[in-house]
Amino acid sequence: MSLEDQQTDRKSLRVITGRADWNEIAKDCVCFANGQGGRLLIGIEDGEILPPFSQTINPELLDTFRKRISELTVNVQVLPQIITADNGGQFIELTISRAVSVASTCDGRYFLRVGDACQPLVGDDVLRLANERPGFSWEPMTQLGIPRTAVDAAKLDALVTGIRASSRVKASVKEKTLDELLTHYGLADGATLTNLGILLLSDALGRSRLGTAPIVQFLKYDERGQKVNKLLWDDYSLSPVELVSAIWEEVPDFRESYEIAEGLYRRNVPAFDEKVVRELLVNALVHRPYTQRGDIFLNLHPDRLEVVNPGRLPLGVTPQTILHASRRRNDALARVFHDLGLMEREGSGFDMMYERQLAYGRPAPTLIEGQDSVHVTVRRHILKPQVIRLIETADKQFQLTQRERITLGLLALSEAMTARELAKCLELPETENLDAWLGRLPDWGIAQTSGRTQGTRYFVTPALLHDADLTQLTTLTRIEPHRLTELVREDLRRYPDSKIGDVHQRIGKEINRSQLKRTMAELVHTGAVVMQGARNGARYRLA
Repeated sequence: MSLEDQQTDRKSLRVITGRADWNEIAKDCVCFANGQGGRLLIGIEDGEILPPFSQTINPELLDTFRKRISELTVNVQVLPQIITADNGGQFIELTISRAVSVASTCDGRYFLRVGDACQPLVGDDVLRLANERPGFSWEPMTQLGIPRTAVDAAKLDALVTGIRASSRVKASVKEKTLDELLTHYGLADGATLTNLGILLLSDALGRSRLGTAPIVQFLKYDERGQKVNKLLWDDYSLSPVELVSAIWEEVPDFRESYEIAEGLYRRNVPAFDEKVVRELLVNALVHRPYTQRGDIFLNLHPDRLEVVNPGRLPLGVTPQTILHASRRRNDALARVFHDLGLMEREGSGFDMMYERQLAYGRPAPTLIEGQDSVHVTVRRHILKPQVIRLIETADKQFQLTQRERITLGLLALSEAMTARELAKCLELPETENLDAWLGRLPDWGIAQTSGRTQGTRYFVTPALLHDADLTQLTTLTRIEPHRLTELVREDLRRYPDSKIGDVHQRIGKEINRSQLKRTMAELVHTGAVVMQGARNGARYRLA
């Protein structure tokens, strides 16, 4: 049985027995209905996998479920059933279907399932949800009436060959006939090609009739921001599947490389990581809104590549949650790309780009959401070439996970990071979630800590930095708490009645200000230092 995720949640049986909280159940049903659908497992406690072994469910509860959910929600369909677990205990599995139109509670509240949480929607978000959830999806529409026989034979042969050679496709799917495969992937409906089938298999004329088939523009700029080169893919001759490889092959700048010194040797590194560029192209082609016109722009500057895609991020995904939230806008197209091995599983593509960029000593990708576009930027220049050797050595010895490599890369590029700073870089809402990303780095002595709670500072073990020739300049960034306390006392002995800003200026601005404030507060609390005044006007002196 799966843990809680985008499409699964657990509830205690207490929410529907005794003082039942049906409004909470209705809210969760609306969340799933506005997402991709899902399951509520009622009768299993949080943190548990199975229900209590002696738990039994009254069958009358199923009728109560159907009645109460229909009374408390709009556009929500549920199917409750009693399941007996492996330990003999019973629970209710409530299956919620994806709503055809926008779902809400009967009192006009809207919610959306994002990750493993239920997010309320207000204002413009409700309008966005309505726009992104039309009564009929764009992919299976057949309004152009193009027959399924009007396909490009070469494109069809390449698609079928790729599907049958893929390790991601079940044997039962590979055994399907040609017509069955077209139906299975939603490329045809009866004798007619769907919009998705036209996009992937039709000729240039068919794609142009769609009106929203992707056009890609590559623009190269020099150091002064002047345009020096332009390439276009605007004749609709290539399907999105073919565009990925064509763009990579036809833009020579992507395949440039340069050498970096590495001890007595020199290492050849690519200007842009191929996997990162391909993932950027896949994201732009798969996740764009195909109900909206707009070109995809690849803006190449001397120090960076910027990909601009029309449309905003899917509702529920923000630049701050891109590493953790995942929502597909074009399910069938994403499925084809995944089965052909052209994209990672849902929600892992951006993680891979983080990992690859940091492993090469480059900054992590940055994402900006505009009014009607999304900009993703990856940097070309390597900030610290020694990071490459550090991560390679650690990975070879310990077989790091993807999250561990990302965290190690972030720490190696910085002098040290507080728990709050590291959580912000990893887009985590709470510092308590850092353990999953640090993984075994502290246990193996790769990463060390100083301080406590949110003031905890994380840094790469100095000996490893030295071995990788990544030795940092000596600073006070990682000063230990007891040494900082004595430093503050000595400063106040010399300069009594000082403001905290003056103390910070004298003892070293590289020391985190919040760390200094906690030290001053502790000295005041113990009576070693006297504070006069309040807020910005407070002054400190030794007792």
